[in-house]
Amino acid sequence: MIKKGMRRQIVLHYIFVVFVALLLVEVIFLLAIRTYYYDSVYSKITLHIGMAEDFQKYEISGDRSPNQLQKLLDFFQMDYTELQVLTLDGNMLISSTGFQPDRTITTSDVPEAVGGSFGRWVGRQPGTNESVMAVSKMVHINGRETYVIRYITSMERIDSDLLNLTLVSIGIGVAVMAIVVLFSFGLANSIVKPLKNITAVSAQMAKGKFTTRIKGDYKHEIGDLANTLNYMADEIIRSNQIKDDFISSISHELRTPLTSIKGWSETLISGGYDPEETKLGMGIISKESDRLIGLVEEILDFSKLQQNEMKLSMGRVDIKVLLQETILNIWAKAEKKRIHLLLECDETFYIKADANRLKQVFLNLVDNAVKFSPEDSSIVLSAHRLSGSELAVVVRDSGIGISEAHLGRVRDRFFQVDALNGGTGLGLAISQQIVELHGGKLEMDSELGKGTQVTVILPMTEELPVTASQEDQPL
Repeated sequence: MIKKGMRRQIVLHYIFVVFVALLLVEVIFLLAIRTYYYDSVYSKITLHIGMAEDFQKYEISGDRSPNQLQKLLDFFQMDYTELQVLTLDGNMLISSTGFQPDRTITTSDVPEAVGGSFGRWVGRQPGTNESVMAVSKMVHINGRETYVIRYITSMERIDSDLLNLTLVSIGIGVAVMAIVVLFSFGLANSIVKPLKNITAVSAQMAKGKFTTRIKGDYKHEIGDLANTLNYMADEIIRSNQIKDDFISSISHELRTPLTSIKGWSETLISGGYDPEETKLGMGIISKESDRLIGLVEEILDFSKLQQNEMKLSMGRVDIKVLLQETILNIWAKAEKKRIHLLLECDETFYIKADANRLKQVFLNLVDNAVKFSPEDSSIVLSAHRLSGSELAVVVRDSGIGISEAHLGRVRDRFFQVDALNGGTGLGLAISQQIVELHGGKLEMDSELGKGTQVTVILPMTEELPVTASQEDQPL
């Protein structure tokens, strides 16, 4: 017996379907062959009767004398058949075999013949139990006498041939079923064995062994399943590595400001410092506190975006004004590296957006450009209309650029091209999600050593004039 499971289900279902289909085909085939042979015999007899009827009126007189009955018998006689001449009541008048002339025939073919059509009956001959076919037809002799001509022919040879054909068909069916059984086992094994392998490896993955891989060149859906599980394991390892890197990075980012805050706090508590030193210490504490707040807010923003809890306060935003504010906010940091911030936007563009969140995106992009640009370089912010109703805001620098290997991952969460520059690795991931919440997209082009260009594409509204009530509303 086959153990319960998918293999058993596949084998049994496959065998059942093929068996039923094969059985139907064989039954239909054998019935068609039997019908063909039986109809051939019937057609041959009816054709003979028809031809004999056309000539009998010229040969036989209309009386019922024994001589005329014998003459009628001789005229309609057919090889390999018994011919009987009956009355309309089924009483036998004469038979070509010469036996039982007084017997009454009660089979269904006689009433059918009396009704005006050819009568046909297939069954067992009384006395001999032989399989026979009887065909009857009512004939008129010169319009005066009416008889029923009944032919009886043996079907034993045909039945024997049909039996042999049936046995051959059964043998072929058994051979086909044997092949089907072997094929179904092979088919079941080709499915079940890979699934068992996949299940075993999945169990190892469930225990935390994510370095285990499904090996084997599987095809179609099973191959897709194996590749998906392997990909899932790779992603889990990658996510764990990102998590570890993030914990390491955020720990470093938090430790640095906390160390400064703690050090200056202890120093100021000890007292004995002049006002200038106290002011310097308090300034450092304030700056590092702001840095901590920024890190925490970045993590909270990312958490909200991941849980789809970030709500946008949508309004009518002037992009040119927003870019000017971005430049003003980042100006001081750029001046320290003697980096020039340039704005190229001669037109006024309006979009429907959350001004504060969109400003957060541009600040992050410009801040990254400043961070990775050399001294005495330039960063260009520009805005222009694309074909249709889209607006492109471009931040272009001539900094260190990003390698092709890192360009595809730079927007992944927690990923950092250069960990020495600090940060959580969440800035670009958050920026991209904010842009997508506005129905836009963020694109990056970069070449190592030549600079980076980041393009933010946003849907644009009609450029309507600003009313007095709109001027009083906050962005």
